[in-house]
Amino acid sequence: MSDAVDPARYSWGGDEFLFVELAEEMSLRANFRAMAITRALRDERPDGVLEICPANASYQVRYDPDVLEPHTLLAHLQDIESKVGDAADVSLPTRVVEIPVLYRDPWTTETLMRFRDRHQDPDATDIEYAARINGLGGVDEFIAAHTGSPWFTSMVGFVAGLPFLFQMVPQDRQLVVPKYLRPRTDTPKQTVGHGGCFGCIYSVRGAGGYQMFGVTPAPIYDPAQSSADFADFMVFFRPGDIASFRAIDRDEYDDTLARVEAHDHRIRSRDVEFGLQPFLDDPDAFNTRLLEVLRAD
Repeated sequence: MSDAVDPARYSWGGDEFLFVELAEEMSLRANFRAMAITRALRDERPDGVLEICPANASYQVRYDPDVLEPHTLLAHLQDIESKVGDAADVSLPTRVVEIPVLYRDPWTTETLMRFRDRHQDPDATDIEYAARINGLGGVDEFIAAHTGSPWFTSMVGFVAGLPFLFQMVPQDRQLVVPKYLRPRTDTPKQTVGHGGCFGCIYSVRGAGGYQMFGVTPAPIYDPAQSSADFADFMVFFRPGDIASFRAIDRDEYDDTLARVEAHDHRIRSRDVEFGLQPFLDDPDAFNTRLLEVLRAD
């Protein structure tokens, strides 16, 4: 285990919260450390710990100060941080999931055209703009890059069920697209979007500022818990999930949506163990094996 990581910064939030910043910028290593620390804390769960919320490069703990003395909690978290180290030898049980996407769909296209005055390039669609500023040859090449590697769910939040997705490729190959100059007041439900280094899926219809590339027919948030994907919880994505986007046509979109409405659809998934160091050693080979697991019968 390497000690080549900066020590965490601990900040008190009133008398019930402790915020822990592991790095100043997002990286897969920083997020994996947050995931490993919060999972260890969840497994040990000292009396008085009420909520544990991992984020991109940080986490927050809510506790009851009448049950758990604050500096006792601080010492416990520092001990876990020390044991986790750079997280190189930590392996987390998770799952890889396949998300079908209708790129350049009519609904996000209609929406983005209504808000061109808020965009960096009013004469191009969001996906055309994203392809150009990433130095790609066009929309088809952008879709190939977007679907060609898996995405790590670094956190879930902002609105209920929305996953933040970090592309699992070396930094010089990551797709990076700025958010709109000014946020939209509308975004279709289940829009596949992108802002900065993060992909996302909008779980509900509402305001937003991420670029819009397409839409998935697969629900990721269901308060009614009406299908098997939501039997345990109304939110599909969990931190640590690994998503793989797959391009589909309109016929498959309509067929999938019909099965969703009949409560006869499940998102394709496979359980896997994810270790950070094996991925960092050879990202392309690791991703190939990962996607083979997903698509195996």
